[in-house]
Amino acid sequence: MSSPEHKQKIWKMIKDIKVGMLVTLDDEVPRARPMHLVQDEYDGTLWFYTRRSAEKVFETATDRDVCLSFSDQEEGVYVSLSGKANLTDDRELIEKYWNPFIAAWFPEGKDDPDVALMEIKVQMGEHWKAKESKTFQLYEIAKANIKKDATPNMGENEKFGG
Repeated sequence: MSSPEHKQKIWKMIKDIKVGMLVTLDDEVPRARPMHLVQDEYDGTLWFYTRRSAEKVFETATDRDVCLSFSDQEEGVYVSLSGKANLTDDRELIEKYWNPFIAAWFPEGKDDPDVALMEIKVQMGEHWKAKESKTFQLYEIAKANIKKDATPNMGENEKFGG
């Protein structure tokens, strides 16, 4: 797990990206699909709307272990979060996070019995953040190729949890 300060750091990295790729196991084959964040803050749990009838719901019922990846190439931000998935139809939470973007995906409305929230309790992760411009990154890569025994310094990398 991570400290409240670290959770804020993760949230700062992913909040504007909005869409993460959720990886589940479809039988024994990893499968990814985009999921849109609906919350305004992060406390170690991520929330996504889904249909109860969606394949990812059946996949996480069999194996709750999931991974979410977020990336923003322009900003040089990459985040991988692993945790446990859980499906909920908590009406208070569905009401809390409902918005016009979500409503477009669920034309029957928030009271549709197929509407649910997928909760991901993050247990561990890793993130990368480039400190410098793309030009500097290219310089670091070229320098490493010339020196042959150096690796490029691309910025910050941190693992947590687990």
